[in-house]
Amino acid sequence: MSALHTLLHRAIAQSGGWIGFDRFMAMALYAPGMGYYSGGLPKLGTTPQGGSDFVTAPELSPWFGRTLARSVDEALTVSGTDEVWEFGAGTGALAHQLLSTLGSRVRRYTMVDLSGDLQARQRVTLQPFGEQVQWVSELPERFAGVVVGNEVLDAMPVQLLWRGQGVWHERGVVTAANGGFAWQDRTTELRPPLEIEGTHDYLTETHAQAEAFVRTLAERMTAGAAFLIDYGFPE
Repeated sequence: MSALHTLLHRAIAQSGGWIGFDRFMAMALYAPGMGYYSGGLPKLGTTPQGGSDFVTAPELSPWFGRTLARSVDEALTVSGTDEVWEFGAGTGALAHQLLSTLGSRVRRYTMVDLSGDLQARQRVTLQPFGEQVQWVSELPERFAGVVVGNEVLDAMPVQLLWRGQGVWHERGVVTAANGGFAWQDRTTELRPPLEIEGTHDYLTETHAQAEAFVRTLAERMTAGAAFLIDYGFPE
């Protein structure tokens, strides 16, 4: 953690004392060997005693994956494809459930995950499926198949926009006097994609990286479908 703090403070100093929250979030989550998802912490599981900070639906019950498998099977049939691509696969629990249900219906199951320690857990979980499963670090220029992403969009960095007394600001992070971190807002020309009714103060986020991710899927997918599952309020 101290190494990550040092890295963040250095980035803030090199950027004139302020970085946008999206950059702070990206580094805090994905800085190689130090970030939350890349630093070897257990993270996922069913209990805090096992080192888990949160739990996802596939960890709670196999019925999540078995139910999703019905839609994945239909999408494979309609699109005439036989591959599944999963992004941000966690422990591999969802992949195990899908493969156990779909069997040979899936010729190849490809995991796209940047976390080395999570990849190691996935390889153990998915060992029974052998060469049916493969890992890659990025999406190819062209691909066909069904894409699955459970709680992956909300792990992508976001920009924070704050309207205070009618003026829009981008919320960023600075080094605090006590050596920690603090919020600092800067006026901006950025706006939310939808107009916010009323004149009250308002804090929201914009998700340019998630939008770019979806556009990339659309541009590179020659045939298939995408199931991107997340939870939250519409606004």
